[in-house]
Amino acid sequence: MRQKRTPSDREMMELAVRVMRDSVPEPRGDGKASPKVGAVLLKPDGTVETASRGELRQGDHAEYTLLERKNRGSKLDGSILYATLEPCAPNARSFPKLGCAERIVLARITEVWVGIEDPDPTVDRKGIKHLQDNGIDVHMFDRDLQEMISDENTAFMAQAMARASADDGQREVTLSPLEEAAGSVDLSDLSDEALQAFCTRADIAHAVGSSEFVRRLAHMGLLTQDRGTYRPTGFGVVLFGREPRVTMPQTGLLATIRYDDGTEEPMAFEGPQVLAPEAILGWLRAKLPNPTVRSEARRRESNAAVFEILREAVVNALVHRDYGILGAKCQLTITPNEFVVRSPGSPVPPITLQQMQAFGAPMLSRNPVLHYVFAQMDLAEERGLGLRSIAKCAEQAGLPRPRYEFDAPYLVLTVFRSRAAATASLPDDAQAALSESMRPGWEWLSSNVRATSTQYAEAMGVDQRTARRHLEALMALGLVTKVGKTRGARYEVR
Repeated sequence: MRQKRTPSDREMMELAVRVMRDSVPEPRGDGKASPKVGAVLLKPDGTVETASRGELRQGDHAEYTLLERKNRGSKLDGSILYATLEPCAPNARSFPKLGCAERIVLARITEVWVGIEDPDPTVDRKGIKHLQDNGIDVHMFDRDLQEMISDENTAFMAQAMARASADDGQREVTLSPLEEAAGSVDLSDLSDEALQAFCTRADIAHAVGSSEFVRRLAHMGLLTQDRGTYRPTGFGVVLFGREPRVTMPQTGLLATIRYDDGTEEPMAFEGPQVLAPEAILGWLRAKLPNPTVRSEARRRESNAAVFEILREAVVNALVHRDYGILGAKCQLTITPNEFVVRSPGSPVPPITLQQMQAFGAPMLSRNPVLHYVFAQMDLAEERGLGLRSIAKCAEQAGLPRPRYEFDAPYLVLTVFRSRAAATASLPDDAQAALSESMRPGWEWLSSNVRATSTQYAEAMGVDQRTARRHLEALMALGLVTKVGKTRGARYEVR
């Protein structure tokens, strides 16, 4: 398939998804699902070529078909590749076959757009990292297209999440030093309670301590072999270690409640991190009153939503933090108006802070091994940092949209406990500038995120002129921005 104009990245992503649907599954007797994969190559001269998995020969990867079969003698310097599934990393295929990520590097392609990660924790993000390590600019597909790809590959995704690798060897590409053995710890340093919780919630048939269970942990990257003996990796210690901070002081979460009377109550959650989310929520439920809203029904909804948001936020902080930042740990601060969760590390490239702030970041994991375990335990809802769940829960409960910021070295998420908190959290000068008539409007808008002047007027029971005056004043304070110039222009919370 060829065309002679330079299309947009979005058009190329959509084309890759359409081509993906033409994939030819391999006839297999073992029930293993073949992924549907589409690849699109945009050359510097504007020529576009496509390939799908198995298009020319059963089992051939889409990238292999595109680069080696259709363009073996072509010069591809400066081309852009769009692939619906993460290209396989070095050593992911049986010798002497090259991984698709290696072929892309050798082809001197300068930019790659990836649909979704390969969810197998032994492969996840390692193909992407190999591309990045070799100077290739990597982007992720738009979130809606990622969901289409996942839906088309339901069987493959489920099997990949459950599948163990064929061997216990080390991969050439590593994402984190936590993949290696952790100091002098051994299996006796792991918590039986944490391991049993994982076994039960992940519905694992093998008994804790059995050879099958140990081998499963090794395949997941939680154990590694050292001279014939299994030892926990850094990830294994973080998740299941009885005292992970002995080996890695940066692990754990420090929580602090700041009460109305100015007193504080700290609590450190330093044990196995798979047990931390439920322990934190249990502690907070016993300490905090229900959030106050106007109606009893709304109060119950708000309370449930706040704790659901907090659960996602805490899991995100533990799973997606940068464990290479040794001098910082995850933190949770609770005030009368808000929960603030700090997670060491900026958004993992190529995700941007702006995408996080819009709660529309593509699906990508910084620590796939950790995410895999939390997902198996139904603690991590989705691979996209649970962002949509956080935003949706706040919206359904009528709470202000949570806010992401980066305050080096922390990614900071602020969760408001009530509508009024959206005003109380503003700087003093901004609070002083809000008139009494504007405050309800700001709190309503902060919960709805965006609205036209007509919608604002109807919600606040004011005329159009007053609505526009309020919205213009909020713009002057830097609280909202105007999108569009027509009468249907929207005002969005910044």
